[in-house]
Formats: sequence, C-alpha cells, structure tokens
Amino acid sequence: MSEHFGTLSDGTPVHRWTLERAGVRVRVLSYGGIVQSVEVPDREGRTADVVLGFPGLDGYLTHPEPYLGALVGRYANRIAHARFPLDGVTYVLAPNNAPNSLHGGERGFDKRVWEVEPVEHGLRLSRVSPHGEEGFPGRLEVSATYTLEESGALRIAYEAVTDAPTVVNLTHHGYFNLAGSGNVGGHELRLDASRYTPVDAGLIPTGVADVAGTGFDFRSARKVGAGYDHNFVLDKGVTDTPVEVAELHDPASGRVLTVATTEPGIQVYTADHLGEPFAPGDGVALETQHFPDSPNRPEFPSTELRPGEVYRSETVYGFSVR
Repeated sequence: MSEHFGTLSDGTPVHRWTLERAGVRVRVLSYGGIVQSVEVPDREGRTADVVLGFPGLDGYLTHPEPYLGALVGRYANRIAHARFPLDGVTYVLAPNNAPNSLHGGERGFDKRVWEVEPVEHGLRLSRVSPHGEEGFPGRLEVSATYTLEESGALRIAYEAVTDAPTVVNLTHHGYFNLAGSGNVGGHELRLDASRYTPVDAGLIPTGVADVAGTGFDFRSARKVGAGYDHNFVLDKGVTDTPVEVAELHDPASGRVLTVATTEPGIQVYTADHLGEPFAPGDGVALETQHFPDSPNRPEFPSTELRPGEVYRSETVYGFSVR
C-alpha cells in the first residue's frame, strides 16, 4: 500500500509504502529509501515505533545529517581526505565531513528518490547512479529489496553492477530505540566481535585492535552506554548468507532486536550528536558494512566492484520479546 508523502522543491513526488506481517508494520519512503518507522509489540503486546524518524518529509529535508533510517551509499562511512586510488587513478570526492567524505558525499543515496515496485511481502527500490556522481567512477545500477519475512523480520538485500571499476559500500542507517522513547543507554548489546578499528580525531581507522580489556568488549551482553561511533570487526568475516552477529535488548519492554548480515563489520553509533529535535542517546545505529576507508586500506576487506561482477549484501533485522 502506498500513499503520497510530500513533494520536493523541484516538484518530484515522494511516496510512502506500508508493509505489514506477523504483527510488524514497516513504513518505507521512496526518498532516500528511508525506513520511517518499525512498529513492533512488547512482551505485553503493546506496540511502539522502535526506530527514529520524522512525521513528515520536511523533517528529513531540514535535518539530513543524522541520515535517519536511510539507505546510504555509494560508500557508507568515511573515506579519508575525500579521495582514493583505483587502478592508478586518484578519485576526488566531496569533503562533506571535512576533510573526509562521509556516506556518499553531499548528495548521496540518502537524498535521492528511488523507483519503487512491490514484490511479494516487500518492495524493490532501484536507481542508476551515473558515472561521476559525487566523484565516484562508473555507472552503477543498484537495487535494495526490503522484505518482511514470515517471522516479521525485516530483510534488506542489496545488489549492484557497474560498467567501470568503482567502490561500493551500502548500509541501512536506522536508529533503534526498543523502548519507543527515552535514552537507550540502558539497552543491552551483544556483538560477535573480538576486534574493532580504533580511530583518529576524524574517525578514520588507524588499524585493528583487540576488544579484550577495553570498553569495546561487547562479546557478552552489557549496557550500550554512550560515546561510540566505531566499526567492530565481526568474527565471522564476509559470508555468502546472513549470520547473526548482534543482539540488542531492552529489559523494560522485553523487546529484542537481532542483526544478521553478510558484511564483515558493524558500525555502532550511540547517537551522541543527533541534533534537534532529538536528544543524545535517543537511539543507537547498528550499521552493517565493510570497514571505513577501505579504498585506502588494502589490508581491509575490499570494496572494489568491477564490470561483470555483482555486488551483493544482505542484512536481516529480527524482532522478538523475552
């Protein structure tokens, strides 16, 4: 089911689609592939929206920086100094997170209107990113299929092909609050990650370090707290099918979020700098991804995509109570 959600300044209409299954209701916008809301019950059967979002289009246009619920690309997270080498050519990007490039540049995938077509129990979003868009090489044909599974889990499956060598790193930038409101610092988080990537002042990785004996050790569930905007190196590495790697639990409501992914990393952002109208810690983002600055770090899992190859990535967000 779709409805008109608003109109951009150039006259482009934006639509909202609603998916419902197994007691879960998800609303998705054609603008930015944004997951506007995810309504799930608590242990008493009371329903609440467990992701941050705005009630109208103006909120997303006025406050784009949090990337609330958006489909992020071409390159999720940061690329150092807004440039990277590929096949002997240095590509220069917009330094929208000066001096670095963040989440695809000034007008990444989160600020584009996607074509949307219904599929069984879901939606297929697609667009063509032309060669040179935001400085990235290659004409990229990309799709993201959002599906509600029989259990009520939300599956997001990405695919992309290119006509020239490029780099791709796509993610969903939802902020979860399993209580439906308030601070998430008391939520309990578990990550199957024995290592993480420490960062410099610009949040660019400086290498890989063990989590043991540090505040980054979430191998056993503990309170989320605050102060995180870091990539965790998942023990499983890159996989062909999604493997569960994270669990978030709100003891008060009983709601549980599980995250399964094919990706080798997950960025945990405790939303300390969301900005108005939100307060610090109103949500936590769990961004499945390849590592930040991978195009400049050959020792990291590669984000290169070449003609004839197909980029594939899948993440499943499961909801339950206990």
